[in-house]
Amino acid sequence: MFQKVFEALQNNQLLEAEFLLKEVSIANPDNPDALHLMGVVCGMQNRPIDALMFFERALLVTPDDPALLFNAAKALSALQRDAEALKYHRRAIDLDPQNPEAWVNYGRSLDNLRKREEALDCYEKAVTLQPNMTEGWFNKGKIFGELKRYEEALHAYITAYQLRPTEPFLLGIILHYKMLICDWADLEGIYLKVQQDLRAHQLAAEPFGYQGISTSEQDLLETAKIFAKHRFPATERSTTESVLKPKNEKIRIAYLCGEFRDQATSVLMTGVYECHDPEHFEIYALDNGWDDGGILRPRMKNAFTEMIDISQKTDSEVVQLIQDLNIDILVNLNGYFGEGRQNIFASHPAPIQVNYLGFPGTLGAEYMDYLIADSVVIPPDSRVHYVEKIAYMPNSYQANDSKRIISDKQNSRAELGLPEIGFVYCCFNNNYKITPETFDCWMRILKAVEGSVLWLIQDNEVAEKNLKAEALKRGISSDRIIFAKRLPLPEHLARQKMADLFLDTLPYNAHTTASDALWAGVPVLTLPGKTFPGRVAASLLNALEMQELIVQTPEEYEQRAIELAHDKSALQAIKARLAENRLVKPLFDTPLFTKNLEALYKKMYERHEANLPPEHIAGP
Repeated sequence: MFQKVFEALQNNQLLEAEFLLKEVSIANPDNPDALHLMGVVCGMQNRPIDALMFFERALLVTPDDPALLFNAAKALSALQRDAEALKYHRRAIDLDPQNPEAWVNYGRSLDNLRKREEALDCYEKAVTLQPNMTEGWFNKGKIFGELKRYEEALHAYITAYQLRPTEPFLLGIILHYKMLICDWADLEGIYLKVQQDLRAHQLAAEPFGYQGISTSEQDLLETAKIFAKHRFPATERSTTESVLKPKNEKIRIAYLCGEFRDQATSVLMTGVYECHDPEHFEIYALDNGWDDGGILRPRMKNAFTEMIDISQKTDSEVVQLIQDLNIDILVNLNGYFGEGRQNIFASHPAPIQVNYLGFPGTLGAEYMDYLIADSVVIPPDSRVHYVEKIAYMPNSYQANDSKRIISDKQNSRAELGLPEIGFVYCCFNNNYKITPETFDCWMRILKAVEGSVLWLIQDNEVAEKNLKAEALKRGISSDRIIFAKRLPLPEHLARQKMADLFLDTLPYNAHTTASDALWAGVPVLTLPGKTFPGRVAASLLNALEMQELIVQTPEEYEQRAIELAHDKSALQAIKARLAENRLVKPLFDTPLFTKNLEALYKKMYERHEANLPPEHIAGP
């Protein structure tokens, strides 16, 4: 009988296998092999609850079967019960320490629980036992990336690619990791290959990494649609949604985010949470991250009706929570960036779902109703490249916190590693935004302005080494490229005052870093790109009425950067206007921004209440 079961499984005849196993169970209900195989069949049918039931019944008979323990752990992981899975993983490993698949699955559960160093040890053991194991190398790359050990991550990903070039999204991941460390060898060739594969509708790149180099809105749309369909397909709406619920007295908004801490999203949004009108809105935080003990966390906790930790809740539990809270508008502040929970949105647990801020682009998923933007980052003729309907803010789409603190610490140039004299260009964007073309431009500017330096953020040591080497290749002394270590934001804002001009990047602009510079009084020179992430700095400058810092061609960008270094009076006039506008123009007016954002939420809500589908809307 078991031979027939195995034959059915080999031919993917799952119903036939299940029928045969039920016959065995009738004759012998406690047969551990039949119970084990029935669990395997349920797992192959994506029925992890049933699978776990059969595995646990079998374990009552044969508690020391490593394969059975391994499969029980996998079922628990599929149910997002990784903490419970660990005991099964450990017992399976103790009984069969030479099984590389057991080590990989043990590592996945540890990674899901953010025990990353322990997970890395598991993956190391897996590839030691089986050096050609793609999953082991891929997962090593993932952990190295999370630990910001980018060069090791790149090596692991390249090894995985050599073993399995068809691994979904892997070539795009390699491209992004090369950009993270500014390793530009064959960057163009890899980019063109990824672009070619995308246009052939293949699983070529993850959306967030690809935004850093793509200049095509159509390609970014295709990337997002492919990724959403493969990783986060729409699931059936819960039957509880159809139950008529009482209308809330106020519009209930839930912000789902993994970064309710001292991180860029919260740096921008904390003031908005505080400014929400409590007479008309109740706001909830669904926190998929952790309490970092930072200065923003208490402000946010005080602003929300409730901050709820969802980091250890399963997707289905969070969906039920959202429905129990009777949320009207669910705001996705992550998208494909950071500690997000895109699968929650795939179940469409709230009547209105909004993509905002964390991911500057379309999520490519029909279950996302709106994307909050402005007419600079998404001009009307670009709407065709976005799945969501566009909700237009009147000034800039980007929130800002007018309570952002600048330390009163007085820095000297020497303390910051800057020369005593000479023009200081800066760019505090993450290093992956620096492309060879942008760097070429910067080096030409340094060549034209004697004694000038370029001040960058020290993102990782490998990128620092590579950028200094690239400067030398272009005839610029490496000591003219100066790196600033990361500091708490108030101190970072204070030291920026020593810079003369912020040079923006393309095709991915400064976003939060541009707001930081402008808030600190440093002019930002930008060249708008052809995509949402490439137009953000122009959006911010428009909202500050500082359009003279927006240029239209690469040649004009270089020329303007050089002119401002040579014309101190012109630069001082710009800085004076920036200092004045910062306090009176819309960009940093958090109460005004929040009022405009609420106007959009009200329009979304009114359309839904009128049984109208989402449509492009504009604020006041």
